[in-house]
Amino acid sequence: MKAIFKNYISIILLLIGIVCGSLIGLYLPDVVPFIKPIGDIFLNLLFVAVIPLIFFSIASSIANIDGANKIGRILINMSLVFVVTIIIAAILTIIGLYVFPVTANNDPASLAEALESSPTDSWGDRIVRFVTVGEFVNLLSRQNILAFVIFSFLVGIAVRKTGSKADTFQKFLISGNEVMQNLLALIMKLGPIGLGAYFSFQVYELGPKLFGLYAKPLGFYYIFGLLFFLCIYSLYAFVANGRNGVNNYWRANITPSLTALSTCSSLATLPSNLAAARKIGVPESISNVVIPLGNTLYKNGSAISSILKIYVAFSILNWNFFEPSTLIMAIGITVLVSMVAGGIPNGGFIGEMLMISVYNIPIEAVSSIMIIGALVDPLATVLNATGDTVAAMLVSKFSKFKKT
Repeated sequence: MKAIFKNYISIILLLIGIVCGSLIGLYLPDVVPFIKPIGDIFLNLLFVAVIPLIFFSIASSIANIDGANKIGRILINMSLVFVVTIIIAAILTIIGLYVFPVTANNDPASLAEALESSPTDSWGDRIVRFVTVGEFVNLLSRQNILAFVIFSFLVGIAVRKTGSKADTFQKFLISGNEVMQNLLALIMKLGPIGLGAYFSFQVYELGPKLFGLYAKPLGFYYIFGLLFFLCIYSLYAFVANGRNGVNNYWRANITPSLTALSTCSSLATLPSNLAAARKIGVPESISNVVIPLGNTLYKNGSAISSILKIYVAFSILNWNFFEPSTLIMAIGITVLVSMVAGGIPNGGFIGEMLMISVYNIPIEAVSSIMIIGALVDPLATVLNATGDTVAAMLVSKFSKFKKT
């Protein structure tokens, strides 16, 4: 019993913190503004620490992979896993909506606000910002996380090409990775208090809105998303490593799930995901590449949300969503939203604008799809973030690397 308690004490404390935060958000809303800064401080500590963690984990992993063919194999398998599983998420959502149709009323009150925030830059400008920055210092902002991931990847490649002259630098990368993992472990000791405080704010902000005009589509998302989370991720873990894969995945996935649910931030969940991958036995050469890249490029929750938003817009306008050409286009948009727009700052909004322009959706449906995107964010973040770990398991399986 003592051994079990010791192994799960951190998870138990996290649950206690989140339950207490939920109760405060529900029954003591006046207290929320006073404790929210505690959650903000915790989240800021995570964001500050996760940037160097990403650099050291990716650069050291790439530098230590034996043979260029292994890097290529990892990237090819990662791309296939990302695309195929995103398409699976989209198709399953379409089937779910066909069996259980839902709709929502439009909320014109928020229309003006939605339109005022519309970005005006060209797609070319957004793609440039997506993969690069103009100054080195801008790499250190979490708003440019994919550019930073690419830079870290290239540093790892450069170390490999430099050979023995880079031995000292390579040791620095390995040591830095260990130091940052320990720093994150120290920060996560504040998790029960920080996540509890932040979760009280989430309940305070979103709770009343979940039962308004959008109850039916939100009910679909949360029920379908929970089933997807439990069943499909279990299936992926089984494909990766049989029953052991399922057991190991869920044992290690509790803390990342609670972190994602509390913070609504995939980036804040990244350290927990890396720790979970180590517990599961995914080789660090894979997890340290797949999980940071998946953080910006792989979003199952956004895929489900994308299909639901298109469906709701069509329902409001009395259009037929289930025409074959509409469905094919919806799947294509979903892949773009999940793997491209998802990594751009305000990428969710850009994805919404993409679907509006592609389908020529009238302006009266804009606010509804934007509000749904905001209200599904907690569960969408859980699906987006924790999907990275199971994706790393699949990449490890298909790359035929031995588990450590």
